[in-house]
Amino acid sequence: MASVVTVKTEKRPSHDSEDGDTVAKKARKLLPSLKTKRAPELVLVIGTGVSSAVAPQVPALRSWKGLIQALLDAANDFDLLEEEESRRFQKSLQEDKNLVHVAHDLIQKLSPRTGNVRSTFFKDCLYEVFDDLECKMENAGKHLLRSVLQLMESGALVLTTNFDNLLEIYATHQGTKLESLDLTDEKKVLEWAQEKRRLSVLHIHGVYTNPSGIVLHPAGYQNVLRNTEVMREIQKLYETKSFVFLGCGRTVDDTTFQALFLEAVKHKSDLEHFMLVRREDVGEFKKLRDNMLDKGIKVISYGNEYADLPEYFERLANEICNRDVDRDVVTNGWGSPISQGEESHNGFTTQKNLLQVHASRTTET
Repeated sequence: MASVVTVKTEKRPSHDSEDGDTVAKKARKLLPSLKTKRAPELVLVIGTGVSSAVAPQVPALRSWKGLIQALLDAANDFDLLEEEESRRFQKSLQEDKNLVHVAHDLIQKLSPRTGNVRSTFFKDCLYEVFDDLECKMENAGKHLLRSVLQLMESGALVLTTNFDNLLEIYATHQGTKLESLDLTDEKKVLEWAQEKRRLSVLHIHGVYTNPSGIVLHPAGYQNVLRNTEVMREIQKLYETKSFVFLGCGRTVDDTTFQALFLEAVKHKSDLEHFMLVRREDVGEFKKLRDNMLDKGIKVISYGNEYADLPEYFERLANEICNRDVDRDVVTNGWGSPISQGEESHNGFTTQKNLLQVHASRTTET
């Protein structure tokens, strides 16, 4: 029986009734095929759009280019590059050369091997780039992370293409310990895919707190890809669950994501995944929707502005989690709802547990 999840809430500015009615009219409706899913049926895919919404003043969280620029700036601040090297990297970045190769070359430059010893300059630059993320999180972004955590605690799995640990930081402040995993720890990744580590976040590109696990070049995944057991368990998730893409942009074009999921999965158009995006340009939105249907992904608009995502996803998370609670309530012979754990005395059931469920849900709202 699923447990009732109580998530700490943060107060929001109050609105008068007129403003509230205006917001309600503009709110996007929740797609029935998504809102009727159970949390354990979902895998949330967190992209750079979420991190940039949580801490918008950190350029490294917004894009690959922003991250590489931040690493390059840190390397220059620590005097780790010759002037000519720095100019070469900056020129490649400005010309939008293959960013994966630019990042790979920069990391190699910051992590030269001397015998069996690898220098830690790359680690130093990473910590400089992601320094003090906790103080840079904004309230709107926290509301979004709260909804993600709510679904996790109800049984959803989470994977991310991001190097940051913003979700783990937020969860800690809510009294929940989340473990950060990367693909180098094959045993734990296998357990995650088998749903034995639900309160873990799988970073498929690595996480900055473990620099040795960060891989930017496709060749870096060769060892993982050779482990057929791990690969098969991860791919099975894509075939049996619904992935919900949040702030992902072009994640499905990512080489790592394609290797883990798309290339090995047949009959993708028969699957039912979801991508929440901003509907700014109608033509581009319709084009993306048509292209993603071939991959078994339904593209959904959460609104016209990035600021619409936290409110939309909060409604979605509440709908799913409340439905999970309702499913755990059965009816007695008189048609009244009772919890599975209620006691029965002389053919009559007590309502104590039902009242507890009601009280918990009232507290959540």
